Amino acid sequence: MVDPKVYLVCQILILVWLLPATGWAQSDLRVDIGLFSKNDTSGWEIREFAGTTDYSFTLVDGQQVLVADSRQSASAFYKKIRVDLEKTPILNWSWRKEQSIDPGNEFDKNGDDFVARIYVVKSGGLFFWNTVALNYVWSYQHKRNDTWNNPFAGDKGKMLAQRDASDPQATWFKEQRNVAMDFKALLGKDIRQIDGVAIMTDSDNSGLSARALYGDIFFSARQE
Repeated sequence: MVDPKVYLVCQILILVWLLPATGWAQSDLRVDIGLFSKNDTSGWEIREFAGTTDYSFTLVDGQQVLVADSRQSASAFYKKIRVDLEKTPILNWSWRKEQSIDPGNEFDKNGDDFVARIYVVKSGGLFFWNTVALNYVWSYQHKRNDTWNNPFAGDKGKMLAQRDASDPQATWFKEQRNVAMDFKALLGKDIRQIDGVAIMTDSDNSGLSARALYGDIFFSARQE
């Protein structure tokens, strides 16, 4: 029997070539991925694997955001979109942990749960084994900027602790990452485009519960 989380990771890595092409996102300065503040989830889809993480909208301090509730579940909320990293290499997002999770050893398959994570996927096309992903996660065990291989996908899914357990709950954090530079540093590859973005709050391996909020996601030409 296939491990549900193995299936999950593999599906996230290959979803961008299984779905119909959506064409290039064109902008010299900004490419919007998820305008959650405007109730816009056009192009986003949910794929369930080990139970259902509930993705829905809620108001926080008068601002509409996406809330993810995981109760021993793992499902991805994803969008297939091509982004030219030569024009807009900077990934921007905001997030907030509401209910943290201690999954144990995050190097191990049983500990591969995170209160919040965002995937950036580069498709291998028909050569799906060449598909790679960066995972920016809110880690419990690791310190900020620690990196490691995903225990299910190996070096095809590089993990980076964008936030750690020392960062407080119920507090918004605005993030920026140069995705082109991260692909080069972590995978040794010059990636000129990405083909999809996914977010996930999951707790299936640990059997616990987690809750996080996500703000708008977009790519920009430069860091602020």
